[in-house]
Amino acid sequence: MLHLIKLAVGVRDIAHLAALQKARAEASPPLRHFTRNFPKRAAELTAGGSIYWVIGGAVLARQLILDIRHDQEPDGTPCTALVLEPTLVRVEARAQRAFQGWRYLEAKDAPADLTSVAGDDAMPEAMRRDLAALGLL
Repeated sequence: MLHLIKLAVGVRDIAHLAALQKARAEASPPLRHFTRNFPKRAAELTAGGSIYWVIGGAVLARQLILDIRHDQEPDGTPCTALVLEPTLVRVEARAQRAFQGWRYLEAKDAPADLTSVAGDDAMPEAMRRDLAALGLL
């Protein structure tokens, strides 16, 4: 299995990403993330792969990639659309330096999904990252 990793530019936290995506999906379904380049390994990505989102310098969430297709930006510019499952899955926070575009992420290198603990969803992302950095989460 193969994944992608991508910076969520201008996104404050997972709740902000969810709100942005919800508005985008309601305005023009299905939920898609547009990117310039078509992945050469698209078949591997759509066979259970996810896009891992880097928010505020850390990988914090992922979404299942349902399809990858050729599309157009609103201005008519050709692009690639990653059709995503709307559900954001929290993952173990992992520091990630900035990079341009997206990168492939091998399954063995992907952060594990977080298991939900009572009251865990109410914890602010910054606190979650700090506690994870200290090895407490």
